[in-house]
Amino acid sequence: MAITLMDPDGLPKIDAYRQVAVATGSKLVFIAGQVAWDADGTTVGVGDLAAQVEQCYLNIATALAGAGGSFDHVAKLTLYVVDWTPDKMPLVMDGIGRAAARLGVTPVPPGSLLGVAALDVPEHLVEVEAVAVLD
Repeated sequence: MAITLMDPDGLPKIDAYRQVAVATGSKLVFIAGQVAWDADGTTVGVGDLAAQVEQCYLNIATALAGAGGSFDHVAKLTLYVVDWTPDKMPLVMDGIGRAAARLGVTPVPPGSLLGVAALDVPEHLVEVEAVAVLD
């Protein structure tokens, strides 16, 4: 496998992600920020952060499959959440959990979550981008 995820000694162990991804593959895949659009460009889960996070992760999985990969190949995820406050974390985690259950994966690569003022479309509450490494 091109990606080894780990939590080195001296760094905190966080359930939602691993602190480090070691990539040894040769094909880099950069996935544009995915929003809660379905295949027809219709926003899924208007007003529902968890549903939108789930759709973003499903879109990431679709993009990965198109490049010949899966969540096992993700080296880094970045989430951009509109009007972020810490009380939204359970909704984010719920959306990730729902996507993980549907996909049969445990997406725990290193990640960053950033609060933003707005995204491209007012109905979008979250955007997720990924970097993957394939063998």
